Amino acid sequence: MSTKPEATVFKYVKEEPKRSKGMQLLCRTDRVVAAVQVVKAGGETNLHSHSLLDGVWFVLKGRAKFYTMDDELVADLGPHEGILVPRDYPYWFERGDGPDDLEILQVEASSKPVATMEEFIQDRTDYTPRKSAVSDAEVTETWEAKS
Repeated sequence: MSTKPEATVFKYVKEEPKRSKGMQLLCRTDRVVAAVQVVKAGGETNLHSHSLLDGVWFVLKGRAKFYTMDDELVADLGPHEGILVPRDYPYWFERGDGPDDLEILQVEASSKPVATMEEFIQDRTDYTPRKSAVSDAEVTETWEAKS
């Protein structure tokens, strides 16, 4: 007998990151995860891709610059602007110019069911060394605790 699906209600309230980047899980299923990243100066990512995940990134506050191979600028986004990053697309992003922290909504959809947040995170190919101020272990621990 299958269980009846339930809707998940959530609310975002900014938490100050302990480092130059922080993540707050909003909700997840076995195929979708939604979070908000707060990025301060120095919290940029490295060039990477995901083989199973299509990602939507939507700027809530501040600015974000998204790049692909050879540091080619793909998008310079302000509030209420976003980008769809399809699986296997190499990208990295950083906080854009301006005084505000970047607050960016991240919604990732997996092409196969995943049981844990660690599986979402492990679906990653790094093209350059990681710059992230948040380790995979910290993300997994934070997201698993809230899910």
